[in-house]
Amino acid sequence: MPIRSRRNVSSSKASGARRSSAKLWGIAAGGAAVVTAAGVVVSMTTGTPPATAPSESAPAHSAPQASGEGVRELHGVPVGYPHTRSGAKAAAANYTTVSGSSQFLTDKDARHRAVAVMAAKGSADAAVKKADHAAEDAVASLRGDTSKVSVKKTVARTGVLSAHVLGFDAHGAMVRLWTTTVRGSTAGHATPKTGFQSVTVTLTWESDDWKLKDSSASTGLVAPIDVRQASNVPGDFSDYVPAAAEDPVLSGAEDRSGFPAPYGHNERGARAAAVSATMLYGDPRFFTDEDWRHRMLSATAASSVLHSVTSDTDSTARLVMENRGVGADGTTVDGSELITRTAALATRSISYSDQAASVELWTASVGGVAGKDETQRPQVAFLRMTVDLVWEDGTWKTTAVTPSEPLVPSPPAMEEAAPADSFADVGGASNAPATA
Repeated sequence: MPIRSRRNVSSSKASGARRSSAKLWGIAAGGAAVVTAAGVVVSMTTGTPPATAPSESAPAHSAPQASGEGVRELHGVPVGYPHTRSGAKAAAANYTTVSGSSQFLTDKDARHRAVAVMAAKGSADAAVKKADHAAEDAVASLRGDTSKVSVKKTVARTGVLSAHVLGFDAHGAMVRLWTTTVRGSTAGHATPKTGFQSVTVTLTWESDDWKLKDSSASTGLVAPIDVRQASNVPGDFSDYVPAAAEDPVLSGAEDRSGFPAPYGHNERGARAAAVSATMLYGDPRFFTDEDWRHRMLSATAASSVLHSVTSDTDSTARLVMENRGVGADGTTVDGSELITRTAALATRSISYSDQAASVELWTASVGGVAGKDETQRPQVAFLRMTVDLVWEDGTWKTTAVTPSEPLVPSPPAMEEAAPADSFADVGGASNAPATA
């Protein structure tokens, strides 16, 4: 896949100079992978809650109007998930993302409508009270250093870095997420701050969909921001206020190969394909499993670039493995584990036609090694990427993934980074989030 330098459409600053293709791919295609290839380390957080039993099925709250194929939206809430583990992961991720959005936190009526869509029968009243309380606690973080919240200038984004299924059966599921959040305002002089959470979501299968039964959150593993990334000023985040960008929507829909099912032939489908591509390029298997990497590229890359991108990514993967001393099983000689993840915080459409699209994503990438060596501790890096796509073989496929300028929030206040070995809990294929 061609990696090229380009001027960031959303910024007046020019993008950095062209780097080597291997290092660019580390950053562009693998997000966390790139980070690792270039020596950049990225990472985040997680906690551990108890499992609970799923609840009984019940009638749906309302009949959503489909706006496309697969997952659709009702009152701003994605609904219509597959009855699978990946579907449960997607539902948990989307409900958590919606609950951390600017509209949910600042608009009581919108919040209550969203809860009515998300909540399982019998859980709505408790969910509303919990949501109102969480919004009261969170709203101060959206002011920045101004005296009151300017809703149009708020930044409230959530990226899901890890999703671990704690329990699953035909009736319910429990999923533990490791997330990073960015909250603040483009007004004033205080840069939006990042945070890390461990969120446990309990779901029930009700009226052919995953519904929210309960959710709890605590501080997650804290990953330090890469030392080579300096925090941006508040105004730099203006492309990611509510009216300028959208939250990613995960679907959990997969084809028989285990990769994302075909996307809708519309702008939303193009955005979803861009999100999935960046997530898959940040998966640890991108580096450690050549067969998985080749199958993933066949599923996501356009035929015109497949040969070149396969060659480039093979070189990048070898570079990462050699630099980190990682074997084919993803571990080092002493048993330490390669940790890489990329999460999309938000998406912006740059251009769209029925044959081609260009999407900008604001991403958080984690990369490093979970083990005893604290110098290789996973770190997080924040980067904008542009994904170019074409409509081919009944779906959207990528022709280029181009890294652009960093967009870096302030680090968490008064929170120490988690030790390197603690990140082993968020690694591995089983902890990969659902794709879009």
